[in-house]
Amino acid sequence: MNHLVQQIAIMVLPLLFAVTLHEAAHAWVADKKGDATARMLGRITLNPWVHTDLFGTIIIPLLLFATTGFIFGYAKPVPVNPFNLRRPKQDMAWVAAAGPGMNLLLAIISGVLYRAILMIYPQLYSLGGVGNFSSSQGLLSAFFVPLLLMLRFSVDINILLMVFNLIPIPPLDGGRVLVGVLPERQSRLIGQIEPYGMLLLIVIVFLDPFGMMRRFVWPLVSVFSGYIFGESVI
Repeated sequence: MNHLVQQIAIMVLPLLFAVTLHEAAHAWVADKKGDATARMLGRITLNPWVHTDLFGTIIIPLLLFATTGFIFGYAKPVPVNPFNLRRPKQDMAWVAAAGPGMNLLLAIISGVLYRAILMIYPQLYSLGGVGNFSSSQGLLSAFFVPLLLMLRFSVDINILLMVFNLIPIPPLDGGRVLVGVLPERQSRLIGQIEPYGMLLLIVIVFLDPFGMMRRFVWPLVSVFSGYIFGESVI
């Protein structure tokens, strides 16, 4: 139980930052592209509670992690009126891409800080294996080891959010980007998937019938995270 509480404590802040800035990025780009809906509703903010869905952001992830060790959830969607955008089709693609783009930026920043701390205090790092930190450095360890673990999780969760959200199935961001860049006829066909998209995603995540998670999502997360950490990935 103590170990579970420690794990949740290390995960909460990076997860809240990842979700909050992902949604705020959608809202900010939508505002810049001509739709002020999200701004008027106060969604361009770093206040995590504004973007939090009680069931999807807190209850589901905690229950899943406590029972399976796996995290899955969602935040409160950012409202966007495409008719207010200057170029509705193309601008919606930019709005959708802003969320995964922010997650990539957060992952890079977290990775840079992680590697910088270990360069300054190499004694914190255990040579016994990746991610194993020494706990024998007193006050130095008491402060920096939790911080390093948070930064490491921040890289992993942001890369996971980026890769997962870029799956080209509406209502995920990747699906909306695909709708925005494809010719009109093909984009309409992709858009027709959206009413069934959430059910399809649940099947893909939990049953993985096509091996998408096993063959595509998890390997990409490992490659991106390994590159940011400067670790070799086989």
